Amino acid sequence: MKELATLITKLGTSTKTNEKLEALSYYFSTAHDADKVWVIALFSGRRPKRMLSSAFLSLWCMEVANLPAWLFEECYHTVGDLGETIALLLPETNTNGNNDKSLSYFIESFIRMEKADEAVKKHFVISSWMMMNKDERFVFNKLLTGNFRIGVSQKMIVNALAKTIKLEPSVIAHRISGNWDPSTTSFDELLSEQATNIDFSKPYPFYLAYAIDSDVSELGPENEWQAEWKWDGIRGQLIKRNNEIFVWSRGEELMTDKFPEYHSLRELLPEGIVLDGEIIPSVDKKPLPFALLQTRIGRKNVTKKHLQDAPIAFFAYDILEYEAEDIREWPLEKRRSLLEDIVTKIDHPVLLLSPVINFSSWDQLAAIRESSRDMGSEGIMLKRRSSGYQVGRKVGDWWKWKIDPLVIDAVMIYAQKGHGRRSNLYTDYTFAVKDGDKLVSFAKAYSGLTDKEFAEVDSFVKRNSLEKFGPVRTVKPELVFEIAFEGIAASNRHKSGVALRFPRINRWRKDKKPEEVNTLEDLKKMLEIYGK
Repeated sequence: MKELATLITKLGTSTKTNEKLEALSYYFSTAHDADKVWVIALFSGRRPKRMLSSAFLSLWCMEVANLPAWLFEECYHTVGDLGETIALLLPETNTNGNNDKSLSYFIESFIRMEKADEAVKKHFVISSWMMMNKDERFVFNKLLTGNFRIGVSQKMIVNALAKTIKLEPSVIAHRISGNWDPSTTSFDELLSEQATNIDFSKPYPFYLAYAIDSDVSELGPENEWQAEWKWDGIRGQLIKRNNEIFVWSRGEELMTDKFPEYHSLRELLPEGIVLDGEIIPSVDKKPLPFALLQTRIGRKNVTKKHLQDAPIAFFAYDILEYEAEDIREWPLEKRRSLLEDIVTKIDHPVLLLSPVINFSSWDQLAAIRESSRDMGSEGIMLKRRSSGYQVGRKVGDWWKWKIDPLVIDAVMIYAQKGHGRRSNLYTDYTFAVKDGDKLVSFAKAYSGLTDKEFAEVDSFVKRNSLEKFGPVRTVKPELVFEIAFEGIAASNRHKSGVALRFPRINRWRKDKKPEEVNTLEDLKKMLEIYGK
């Protein structure tokens, strides 16, 4: 645990990629194999189940630190993170290096005690706290709450591993993906070729595109590029191996049971095939809004009504494996030709071919891009015809050319402190539009401003708070911001009657007064035009 706490501290305090990479490489070259497996799992989202509720941890911390509840709550609201709050409040102990327990010891103890009595869990947690320093307690608490998120990309983990073992990064990326259990998989097994062959469900690492930030004509001759619609769905891989169907999301979540429609393809798809594409609600081969897909996400059981109201299709745009052979090194145009042949022959409404956009000039494609929302698309993807299917985000061969976001002017009415490095600043805001003489909240956002602007807003909030509701402050409705978003849909869960897709702050409108913000009627007109 000491080694992990040191690693987390270095990753959290460094802003340089090379420093983070060196810290990870050092950890992977010195840590025990069992701990390395758990770090790979934790950093790639494979967290153990939450062992305890936040309420228990808070109560035990108050008991050990001899704090009243009101003071603990004030500290929590100030810090903004429960695990960090507890680590800071617990009395310091002279550990004298007594904590030699490993990361794997603590996590495996969590798992064994899942059904243990509260008293047993309490004794384990408090005794563990007493043998740790502040940094170790912070990591321990994050593991307990299941809220373990570190700002390290999968690519960085792969590159760090590649510096310590003799495997290509692309091979490592493939082997650490998929459906493996860190409590039963050894480090050698995880990275062995045999494990890849045994796990029939294992997906490939996704190839990700960069956003175009210059004139699209700078990409060169038009005939070198394939254009496609950028769909608004869940990026996924559809796999058939061992006569079974598997569906993976880009976030490496196995989602097969959430989309039973795809099981109808088991008898139609050839054996040993992996398709890359988009999971989208669809009727008559046309995409439906993402909001419909959200009615299916997160549900343990998909009912007949869900299947009827939000029918799902797979819009395929690439093929990564054919007849159990990895074909990612084939050029895109060759992979596309094979994909078209397979999907056309199957001819099933659940498996659709994402169309290629024909264009002869960049100006013509720019005009086509303007119709993206009419197609239910976020813009256009551009892929070099000669490109292989790479791992992660690479510059050069795949680009996303998104349409300009929708925008609306709104006034800030609530503020809350952020998390992590922003835990001492008010950086999470709620915005409202006018409805007659009233203000109606419609969106929350916490990104889009510079550090200097966040500090300015924080100062305003502290000077102009009207009411306090736990961590939330009601503020004078004076600051106007332009809110950008990708889409809009009707919603019964929101007071405004609308829900926005990916809302964020586009700019601070210091040139506008609160009475000049948009109205609820403006939002509803946008819903009529852009909602589906």
